[in-house]
Parts: sequence; structure tokens; C-alpha cells
Amino acid sequence: MALKEIIIDRIKHEGPLSFKDYMEMCLYYPGEGYYTSPIEKFGIKGDYFTSPELSPLFGQMIARQLHEMWRQMGCGPFTVIEFGGGTGKLCRDILSSVSSYPGFYDQVNYLIVEKSDYLRECQKELLSKKVNWINDVNEVNDICGCILSNELVDNFSVYQVIMKNGLKEIKVDYDNGFREVLMPAGTALHNYFEELNISLPEGFRTEVNLEVIPWLNRISNILSKGFVITMDYGFHSAELYQESRRYGNLVCYHQHQPNICPYQNIGRQDITAHVNFSALQHWGQKFGLATCGYTRQKYFLMSLGISQHAEMHFPQMSADVLKTLLLDLGNKIKVFIQQKNMGKIFLSGMNFAERLI
Repeated sequence: MALKEIIIDRIKHEGPLSFKDYMEMCLYYPGEGYYTSPIEKFGIKGDYFTSPELSPLFGQMIARQLHEMWRQMGCGPFTVIEFGGGTGKLCRDILSSVSSYPGFYDQVNYLIVEKSDYLRECQKELLSKKVNWINDVNEVNDICGCILSNELVDNFSVYQVIMKNGLKEIKVDYDNGFREVLMPAGTALHNYFEELNISLPEGFRTEVNLEVIPWLNRISNILSKGFVITMDYGFHSAELYQESRRYGNLVCYHQHQPNICPYQNIGRQDITAHVNFSALQHWGQKFGLATCGYTRQKYFLMSLGISQHAEMHFPQMSADVLKTLLLDLGNKIKVFIQQKNMGKIFLSGMNFAERLI
């Protein structure tokens, strides 16, 4: 049975689904969801480009930041946990670069958390024995090192809400086609906005990522000492809830064309929602993660010396690659670094950090 029919059948038996459940099925339903099926997702043959797909430069700059973290932690054993390894290219480029830093490679233990069997097999074909895979971060504890994700959190399944005579949750029903219905929002959705001190104006529609809260709690619980690097599309609250975004921030990608209709190409297109970095900071602090800095990807990479590194090691590289990393993706993607039990610390990648509001 096609995924669309599976979703329709569930709605017929259970009634309207939360958008979160609908999105979860579209992206992660076993064998049929976007990330669990064997279709091309990344690069020119897929639906979108990520920074690691463009050039090894990106992973080399991440390695440079990890090396600085390792030195500030005393040069002992250093575990990197990457959430959602994609094709494995980021891991490959990080480890290849790490080997050039004296003593660092031998101290690195690299783990990938990957729930897609298909992507895990792709990663295993590319990566060395230095890498191990786990199904859930709760399989490890007392980690000293860094927890890393690139374009992960924007794929967490989200609720959709609208302020219409009170906060309403948007649910997905089916009647000769998918349709949206409004129901009173539950306590967890009300609490989300109250915690962040956000009042939505009448008619304002947006997404709510509640999955990020237990995710932050879990990674803080297993991180004894070290850092969390989150790289993703998104904004802080003051930008996310401004009038120009009153219709939400959900974006779908199919064959490199963006659209705003999650009810087409089911299981064959990516569905994303911009990250609220203020929420990551808020709940991170509640769970013991202090903020190191927040900045655009372009400033993060420039602070780490990407231009000089490219000129020295990739003199024949197309200028378009660097332009995309620094201007196109570089302006859209933000880098947010948190730390635990590190005290007051400065990281080179946060040389142009902005204030989170």
C-alpha cells in the first residue's frame, strides 16, 4: 500500500491527525517515508544541497572548531556524536581533517545516531572503522566531547497552530483530499508560548517543535562535559514571529524546487520547519546547557579561516562553491553552540556572535 493510502486509512480509523503525526509518517514511515526510502535526497540528483555535499571545506572547518574544543578540554579522549549523518560526507571530511592534528585523531571516538536504515547503509559504505553507529543517544553516557548536527532539527516533526479566537491546533483530515481542521490547542502547545513569553497576534499561523525539548534534555543528560553544535535554518523569536512570517515557515523540497504544500509528493519530498533558536537556548539552559554563541554560518566559517584555507588547499576550486557556503547557505543557516561544565569560554567560530532574543 502506498504511503498516501496508509495515511488516509489511519485518518479513517483514528480521526484527524496532528500535523506532527502526519509529518512524521511522511518523513519516517518505515520503508516508505522520505528519509527511510531508497530515493536520492542530496546533491544534484536529489532534492537539495547541504554544505557537506558542496565541498570538503565545510567538514574541515568543523574539524578546526572541534580541535580547538579538544584543546580547551585538556586534550584527552573526545567523543563526537553526529545526529543524522546524511550521506556520511561530513563525518568523512571531519575525520580526514582531524588526522592532520597531532594527537587528536587517536583521541577521537566518532558515533553517528541514524534512524534511517537506508542512510546508515550509505554511511557504512563510505566511512572507516573509526565510526560506530547507535540507534539512540541513550545508549551512551558520561560523554566528554561534542554533540553535532547539521540540518537535523528542521526535520523534527512539528505541530501547526493558528491564533483564531484563541490558540488552535491545525490537524489533518481527509475527505476526497487532505484538508486542515482546527481544534483547541492542548496544554503543551499553550505552555510552549508561555515559556518563551510569546503572544501571537490574531490570524498568525506558525509551527511548534516540541520534539526539540526532550532531545535537548537527553543530550544534556549524556553530556558530562563539552559542547553542542547545532547548524540549521532558522531564526530567534524576534525574527520568527514578526508580521512577515504570519503564514508560517514550513517549506517542502522536491527536485530542487521549494513549495509550501506538504500534501503532495507524499514520501517523495522533504518537509522542513525553520528552527526557533531562542527555544533551543531557553530549554537548553533549563537542562544545564549554557550558550557559547549564535551566528550565521558565513561568519562561523570566516572566523575559522575558510577563505585562507581554500586559497591554500583548493586553489582550483570554483568560486561558486565558496559563494554558496558563505552567501547562499551561509546567510540562511545559523550556527548555535552550547556548552556544559566548561565555564566561561571563547570559541573562534563565534567571533561574530549575535545576541539571541
